[in-house]
Amino acid sequence: MTESTDATDSAPDDAQGRATENRPHWKRDVVVFPTSQTISLFGSMLVQYAIMWHLTLVTKSGVVLALAAVFGFLPQAVVSIFGGVWADRVSRKLLIIWADAAIAVTTLALAIFMLSGLDDLWLIYATLAIRSTGAGIQMPAVSALIPQLVPTAHLMRVNGINGSIQSGMALLAPAAAGVLYATASIVSIFFVDVVTAVIGIVLLATLAVPTIRRAGAEHPSYFADLVEGVRYVAHHAFVRWLLIVFAIVFVLIVAPSYLTPLMVVRSFGDEVWKLTATELAFSIGMVLGGIVISVWGGMKNRITMIAASSLVFGGISIAMGLSTNLWVFLSFMFLLGLVVPFFSTPSMTLLQERVEPERQGRVFGFVGIVMAVAMPFGMVAFGPLADVFTVESLLIVAGILLFIVIAIALTVPAGRRAMAAAGAPPTPTAVSTDGGASDLVES
Repeated sequence: MTESTDATDSAPDDAQGRATENRPHWKRDVVVFPTSQTISLFGSMLVQYAIMWHLTLVTKSGVVLALAAVFGFLPQAVVSIFGGVWADRVSRKLLIIWADAAIAVTTLALAIFMLSGLDDLWLIYATLAIRSTGAGIQMPAVSALIPQLVPTAHLMRVNGINGSIQSGMALLAPAAAGVLYATASIVSIFFVDVVTAVIGIVLLATLAVPTIRRAGAEHPSYFADLVEGVRYVAHHAFVRWLLIVFAIVFVLIVAPSYLTPLMVVRSFGDEVWKLTATELAFSIGMVLGGIVISVWGGMKNRITMIAASSLVFGGISIAMGLSTNLWVFLSFMFLLGLVVPFFSTPSMTLLQERVEPERQGRVFGFVGIVMAVAMPFGMVAFGPLADVFTVESLLIVAGILLFIVIAIALTVPAGRRAMAAAGAPPTPTAVSTDGGASDLVES
């Protein structure tokens, strides 16, 4: 494995581009696939909120909630890299289906246990861990499957639509979970999740999805694929640079933004409506930002979008820290949410465009690790500091640090090469990991 020295060295396989463009029903597939994932995601988010509320109301224990977060996030971070290898070795469609099915069966089992009177904490922790493991397997497969269904020219728009849908679910799911939890029971929410999972699986099963078949040499072992994926990310200058930038933004912006409710309570009052308004402002901004991206299609130079949105993050973070009026603060929360799709969508699209299709599962496995680890890591750093310093001061410092980090990231050799090459269309020069060309067959 040799180190790539140019961002254009990482590009999609020509076979993928031709196969995707020639799919006669790709628009229908692009509707069916996000619909199946949205329905399944809705049920999963209902369970997520219901379990956290249940543990809060029943135990009123911070330790219990902390353990729930560990069991709910850590397995996904650990499993993502292995799930990425599977996504490059087997049918991604089937991998998503089996992961969804395992999660649904686990949730159904917990519902049956609770109906029979068994509601021990270890059962809930075990369920959270299995669901998190399933997410670690599923996420790389979902991210790597999208460019097999969507022509490259439309990736940004489709990713923008997906981002808007997920943000919309973040608005709808808490309300729906609250109604079901108050009027029925937590078990009823578990059954809803099982039904949504079944619907999502049935819809996905109707798609004929291209499966990558590497030809030209003997299929490498699982361990060889795992090692090759680690080396690819470690030695590929562009991929490594993008993942580092992604992680830094998560640590410096996403983590401090989780402290904004604390800032609201300390500076503007502890009324519930103020906390609700903070979350709504951010979520509505994300929905609208995703819609703008899906309609506009974004800039051709994805790196410029990533860098510019990161700098805007820094400016908004500083402005939030300087806010002395609640409505001004809510306006900046809305703007923060609005800018998120302008960072996350081109980041995902760049990897889908420029990483060889037979390696995308493993690369998105590392993306899953970054997403699952960076935010808790940032909270570990900023959380204790919030008990010593004001949240406002932490937001200002985080914004300033982000300006400095992005400036450095753009001046290092990998950043300069990425900026120089990102405006050019992806060049179909990819080769498979075993030395042969990649083929796509319908499954």
